[in-house]
Amino acid sequence: MLRIAVPNKGTLSGPAAEMLREAGYRQRSDPKDLLCRDVANDVEFFYLRPRDIATYVGSGDLDLGVTGRDLLLDAENDAEELLDLGFARATFRFAAVPGSLKGAEPGDLAGLRVATAYPGVMRRYFAERAVRAEVIRLDGAVENAIRLGVADVIADVVETGATLRQAGLETIGEPILQSSAVLIRRAGSGAPPAAANQLLRRLQGVLVARRYVMLAYDVRADSLDAAVALTPGMESPTISPLHREGWVAVQAMVQRAEMHRIMDELYDVGARAILVTDIHACRL
Repeated sequence: MLRIAVPNKGTLSGPAAEMLREAGYRQRSDPKDLLCRDVANDVEFFYLRPRDIATYVGSGDLDLGVTGRDLLLDAENDAEELLDLGFARATFRFAAVPGSLKGAEPGDLAGLRVATAYPGVMRRYFAERAVRAEVIRLDGAVENAIRLGVADVIADVVETGATLRQAGLETIGEPILQSSAVLIRRAGSGAPPAAANQLLRRLQGVLVARRYVMLAYDVRADSLDAAVALTPGMESPTISPLHREGWVAVQAMVQRAEMHRIMDELYDVGARAILVTDIHACRL
C-alpha cells in the first residue's frame, strides 16, 4: 500500500486535501484523524506536521509527501521535489532596517547575523555563494530579531510585506526562493510503484483541469484558419461540420486566464455561439 504524508494543519493542509479529493482520493472527515486509508486506491494518508514531512519521506519511511518547497530545502535530507502543485505560493526574502546595509548583494551580508526560521535554506544559500554569515535559528517572531539585538538581518517568507513594515523593516535584494506546495519523494528511490505513477498522473490532471477550460464555438469554414490560430488546443482542435452549409463547430482547450481575450478575438473573426465549460478531470 502506498504511504503518503499530508500536512495536518496550516496553509498547506486544506488545499492539499482538496487537491487529493479532486484527484479521486478519500481524505479524512475529522481534522483530528492522523491516518486515512483509501482501500479502493491502495493508499494510506498520514497527517503530519508540514515541517516533518520531508524527514519521513527522505528517510524512506513514507513513499511520497506534500509539503512546501521551503520546508523541503530546509530539511537538508534525501527527499527531492517530484511535482510543483501550484498552490501556497510564497516568496522568501531578506529584510533589514532601512539604510542599515551598504548594499543589497549577498556579499554585503558577509560577517552579519541573519535570523531565520529556515536555517537549512540559508546555510545552502550562503554556501552556494561562498558567503560567510552567521545563521541564527528562530522558531517564530523573526521580525523582532533585529529590534531585540539578536540579528542584523532577517530572512523570512514575505507575502504583502505589511508585517515587515509594521516592524520597521524593508525587503532587500532579490528573492532568495520562490516557494509553493510540492509533491516529494526520496531521492534516488528508483522507478516509482504503479500506485505512485497513478497518483502523479491524477495530480497532473488536476493541475491541467485548473489551468484550462474547454472552449466551443461555431465559425464559417472560410474563417476557420484564423479561428484555429487562436485556439490550437493541446494537440489539435476538434472540428465537426454543421448542418448549416459552410459552417463548422470547433472545440479546443485554452488557458483559463486567457479565455475572455480569446473569446473576444474569436467573435471578431466571425465565430458565434462561443461557450466555455470547466474541465473537472483529464489525462493528457
